Amino acid sequence: MFEDKSQELTPISKLGEFGLIKHLTQYFPLSNESSELGVGDDAAVINPDNKKVVLTTDVLAEGVHFNLGYVPLKHLGYKAVVVNLSDIAAMNAVPTQILVSLAVSNRFPVEALEEIYAGIQAACTRYKVDLIGGDTTSSNSGLVMSITAVGIEADENIVKRSGAKPNDLLVVTGDLGGAYMGLQVLEREHAVYLANPNMQPEMEGYDYILERQLKPEARTDVKKILEGLDIKPTSMIDISDGLASEILHLSDQSKVGFRLYEEKVPMDSLTISTADEMNLNPVMTALSGGEDYELLFTISPNDFDKIKNHPDFTIIGHAVEKEEGNFMVARGSNQLVALTAQGWDAFLGNQNG
Repeated sequence: MFEDKSQELTPISKLGEFGLIKHLTQYFPLSNESSELGVGDDAAVINPDNKKVVLTTDVLAEGVHFNLGYVPLKHLGYKAVVVNLSDIAAMNAVPTQILVSLAVSNRFPVEALEEIYAGIQAACTRYKVDLIGGDTTSSNSGLVMSITAVGIEADENIVKRSGAKPNDLLVVTGDLGGAYMGLQVLEREHAVYLANPNMQPEMEGYDYILERQLKPEARTDVKKILEGLDIKPTSMIDISDGLASEILHLSDQSKVGFRLYEEKVPMDSLTISTADEMNLNPVMTALSGGEDYELLFTISPNDFDKIKNHPDFTIIGHAVEKEEGNFMVARGSNQLVALTAQGWDAFLGNQNG
């Protein structure tokens, strides 16, 4: 959890709640014009300048969403911010502010929380968002983080899950399945370490998929890319729970069905080779793995020529009438495989697939 054994650690009780908040947030200057009042008062004030305010929140709980046996605290802070900014990006909005709340047990010294906040600060700097508030409290069950993200956007630019129409093209950014395979490598090596602490973890050669799991990035860049192509998605969602689950969400909200083509699902070669090494079906890691934080969206078929050869996007299917259902067209055949939601479920505590 906190590696420097020789360092004299500071108990949280030495600072107290308000002293702790002041200590952890003292190096977070405000940079957005919409951030009118930040940390230090009873509440923050944002001035959206006649635009819509987009809000999202996410809870990460130790033992459910992350394992401190192999997740560095700085990476955890960074990722906690990114997963929320990804939701803002999925609304085609610009993220501007975050609020951070922590519940921590007394096994965490101040220095451990400094590591978490160093990751939070790195994400704030990378994505140009302001930390404007939050809370801290004690916990009897490890570490729990809750982050709320704020985005601001003109009403006409906001994209919901509910706008897809039959014949719209289904498009995805980046590649899929890497985060899940990174998790499998981490879980495998952690199990080896627990069985024999003298064994060194074998992480060499897995850099890309480990980064996809430990330090994902939110696709806040996609908004400007699409604007440059003169494309506004008809619906959009981020891929946090697996491609199949997200397609079903778009289907439910837009009242359409989808055809996904297996051969079109973009995957990195390391994801494929690692899945093969672990006797997993590579496509299932994309369909059910989750935590890729890419964007899945639909566009009008009239925009096909604008996007067809763009390196950031892959057309993976299309929308059909709702009664035609949601199916994957199997590689090399016309066989239809029903899409089912088998992604991450925090209440089940596992990932299927």
